[in-house]
Amino acid sequence: MEHKGVGVGRRDKEHIPEEALQRIISTLANKNDEIQNFIDTLNQTLKGVQENSSNILSELDEEFDSLYSILDDVKESMINSIKQEQARKSQELQSQLSQCNNALENSEELLEFATRSLDIKEPEEFSKAARQIKDRVTMASAFRLSLKPKVSDNMTHLMVDFSQERQMLQTLKFLPVPKAPEIDPVDCLVADNSVTVAWRMPEEDNKIDHFILEHRKTNFDGLPRVKDERCWEVIDNIKGTEYTLSGLKFDSKYMNFRVRACNKAVAGEYSDPVTLETKALNFSLDNSSSHLNLRVEDSCVEWDPTGGKGQENKMKGKENKGSVHVTSLKKHTRSGTPSPKRTSIGSRPPAVRGSRDRFTGESYTVLGDTAIESGQHYWEVKAQKDCKSYSVGVAYKTLGKFDQLGKTNTSWCIHVNNWLQNTFAAKHNNKVKALDATVPERIGVFCDFDGGQLSFYDASSKQLLYSFKMKFTQPVLPGFMVWCGGLSLNTGMQVPSAVRTLQKSENGMTGSTSSLNNVTQ
Repeated sequence: MEHKGVGVGRRDKEHIPEEALQRIISTLANKNDEIQNFIDTLNQTLKGVQENSSNILSELDEEFDSLYSILDDVKESMINSIKQEQARKSQELQSQLSQCNNALENSEELLEFATRSLDIKEPEEFSKAARQIKDRVTMASAFRLSLKPKVSDNMTHLMVDFSQERQMLQTLKFLPVPKAPEIDPVDCLVADNSVTVAWRMPEEDNKIDHFILEHRKTNFDGLPRVKDERCWEVIDNIKGTEYTLSGLKFDSKYMNFRVRACNKAVAGEYSDPVTLETKALNFSLDNSSSHLNLRVEDSCVEWDPTGGKGQENKMKGKENKGSVHVTSLKKHTRSGTPSPKRTSIGSRPPAVRGSRDRFTGESYTVLGDTAIESGQHYWEVKAQKDCKSYSVGVAYKTLGKFDQLGKTNTSWCIHVNNWLQNTFAAKHNNKVKALDATVPERIGVFCDFDGGQLSFYDASSKQLLYSFKMKFTQPVLPGFMVWCGGLSLNTGMQVPSAVRTLQKSENGMTGSTSSLNNVTQ
């Protein structure tokens, strides 16, 4: 007992670090959030049961009313057939009866005349009367009349026997519903901004006609949120047990998927939903960081010789929205990959015409609004066909207001010049390396922050254009310079598989960059 008391005393005095308590709090908060989501799911399911039951009952009433209506129509049609047959036979018999009555009346009159003629004593008159009777008998309708009824009184050909139909009605039952398919996340693939979802049936069902796949984007891990603001998107009439969505923009952390099987009549239950991670770098161009002569939207920038007058009203409308924000990619998330998080980089108010002076002079530059401080990331840039000069790369936040990309030791880029003479070169610390390659229509930028690598690719062929090797000592921002033209930006992209594959061989191809990378950062 004494030992037990000592143990209890030690546990009472055990010191719990603040970090451990924070982890406990975080675990409890996540569990509460999970339970609340499950409660929302149950409430929605209960509401769905009530609504769907009411709908099914209404549909059942409609189906039976339809059966009743068909039976009533068939009954009315059969009654009409019987009445028509009755009328036809009655008419035939009435006509035959009328003819017989007329023939009988004429025959009786002739018989009476013949009987009276037997009393004629005068031979000549008797002979005359006899000839008349003979002629009338020859022409009498009674001897041309058929004494067989034209129709019978039989109506059995209109009798019915619904014993088989009654048996069929007694076998009425609910439609056979396909079982819910099963999605195995292990069989699913997320790569190259495509998602391949694979599923299987729990048991063979040869009556399945097709499948319906539904998906939606979300920023929550785990089960789909009932109160998620995004609606399910539907892909119908899938004949196989696998489907690939390609050309996606990964602008959310995750995607939810569910699938259901359909036969010719009805759709079955949904599969258990799965959540797949769709990590990618998303950023926009930071209008507040741009040169006054650049017209900037979220994903495009265009040189504007008028001095940005087109943006004046737009920027004034943002005056009261607080300080400028950028996104910072943190080093660790639950999945071990960086995730965007907005952080303030100062109290500078949103710039308006006359005060937007982050870059000036001939530094026609705009930066991205997301700082990269860990991980591997990829984005693409496309220039307008008539663009005379532009640069694409990255820079530290400390890039000076008069600095041009590639002319300082805080920025790296490739530069395209189509003015006076055509040049295509890599630039860093005011050193230039001419590139022996054709300027591609789209340039892919690969930034490996932890590995200290910045590579540029032909976005279509994934041919390597140039690689910088360095050690980043502070977060970098995507940077863009443009003069007499415009650039469009494509983000939310995974690092392409082809680029990942080239990384190993690329390390042996970067010797030519040493002249641009020998400056200590």
